[in-house]
Amino acid sequence: MKKNILILLLITLTLTSPAFARKQEQTQENKIEYMNIQWWERYNDEHLTNNLLKLYKNNYDLKNAALKVKENEAAVKMQFANELPQLTFSGELTRSLRSSMQQFGSMQIPSYAQYNYYLPLTMGYEVDIWGTNRLRTKSMKQRLEIVKQAERATYIALTSDFASDYFNLIRSDEFLKLQDELIKTQKDIVSKVSDKYAIGLCSINDLLAEQSMLTTLREERNRHVKNRDILVDSLRVYLADSNDSIERNAYDNLVLPKGIPSEYSTSVIEHRPDYLQEEANIERIGFDVKVAKREFLPKFIIFGQIGLNAYHLDTLFNSASQMFNAGILPSIDLFSGGRKIALLKLRKFEYEEALNSYQKTILTGIKEINSGLVEYKTASDNYNESVKRLNLQNKTYSLMQDKHNIGAASDLDVLYAKEAYLLVKKDEVSNKITSLISTIGLYKAVGGIDLYKINENI
Repeated sequence: MKKNILILLLITLTLTSPAFARKQEQTQENKIEYMNIQWWERYNDEHLTNNLLKLYKNNYDLKNAALKVKENEAAVKMQFANELPQLTFSGELTRSLRSSMQQFGSMQIPSYAQYNYYLPLTMGYEVDIWGTNRLRTKSMKQRLEIVKQAERATYIALTSDFASDYFNLIRSDEFLKLQDELIKTQKDIVSKVSDKYAIGLCSINDLLAEQSMLTTLREERNRHVKNRDILVDSLRVYLADSNDSIERNAYDNLVLPKGIPSEYSTSVIEHRPDYLQEEANIERIGFDVKVAKREFLPKFIIFGQIGLNAYHLDTLFNSASQMFNAGILPSIDLFSGGRKIALLKLRKFEYEEALNSYQKTILTGIKEINSGLVEYKTASDNYNESVKRLNLQNKTYSLMQDKHNIGAASDLDVLYAKEAYLLVKKDEVSNKITSLISTIGLYKAVGGIDLYKINENI
C-alpha cells in the first residue's frame, strides 16, 4: 500500500502544471501598442501611418526582437523546471555470461548465463530550503524584463528613425522641385545677361558669374537627387521591400504639431526603456548575489526509486520482483578552492557596477530630454522666423512684379527677386522639416510617450 501511495505522489508532483508556466503561455505576437499609432496620427499624414503599420508587419529587426523575448521566456521556463521534482524512467535489459572462475572461498561458481530485467522509476527533488532555485527563477524573470524593454526600445528607435527619414525624403522632394525652378530661373537670367553682354551693357565677368551660378545650382540638384535615392533605399530596408515605391505626402500638406508642452518633470525618464532596463538589471544582480551567498549552505535532495527487478520474464510482475528505495541526500562542499568566495565577490562587483550604470542612465536620460526640448524650441523659433522672412521676400517679389508692370523694373530685376524668393523658400522648407523631426527626437528621448499626454502620465 505504501508503495502505491508513493507512485501516486511521484506522478502527481511531476505532472502537475505549474501556474507560472500557464502564465507564460500568453501570445507575444500583438505588440501594436509599442507602435503608439495615436501619437503618429497627430501628424495628420495617412501615408506616414500606413508606412509605419507596414513596418510593424514586415521589419526584420522587430521580428528578431520578438524572437529574443520568446527565447528568454523559454529560458525562464527551463529555470523554473529546476524548482520541480524530476521523474525519469531508465530501463535495462541485460544478459550476463559468467565464467566458472568466480569463487567464494572453497566454493566455485560454475559458468552460467542469465537475463536481468530492471525497470525502475526514479524521482529526485532538491528541497529548496534556502530558496536558491526560486531566486534563480526571479533572476531569469528580470533578465526577461530587460529583453522586453530592449524590444520596446527597438520599436521606439525604428519608428522614430523611419519617420525622420520619411520627412527628410519629403524635404528632398520639395528641394528638387524648388531646385528645378531655381535652375529654370537662372537659365533665364543667363539668357538675359548674355543678351546684355552681346550689346555691350555688361562685362564678361558678369556673364561668367551667372553661368557659374547655373552650374552650382545643377551640382546642388545632383546632391538632392542622391539624397532622395539614398533615403528611398533606406526606407525600403525598414519596410523589408526592395521594390515597392515609398508612398509619401506632399510638402504643402504637412502639418506641424502645435502646443507641445515645453516643460517636463525629471520623473519622465522613468518611462524610458533604458531606465527600466537598468532597474531590472539591479534587481537581477541582487537575486544573483543572494544565490551566491546561499551556495555556502548545505543542499538536501530527496530521492526515491520504485520498479521491477527480475531475472526471468515470467516472474517480472511477481511481488518478489518489486523494488523500492528512498532517502534524503544531504551535501555540502567542504572545500572548493575559493570558487564560491570569488563568485560572491564577482556578484557584488557586478551589483556596484549596475548601480553606477543606473545613476549614469538617469543623468543621460535627463540630458537627452533637455537637449530634445532645446532642439524643439530652437527649431520651432527658427521656423517661425523663416516664415516671416519668406513673407517679407514674397512681398518684395510682388512689388518687383508690380514695378515691372509699370515699366519701373526690368525682366532681370524680376528674375533676381524670384530667385531670392526661392532661396528663402528653401530655408523655410528646411526649417519646417527640422521642426517636425525635432518633435520626433523629443518623443524618442522621453521613451516613446505621446508628448501631449506626457504630463498626465507622470
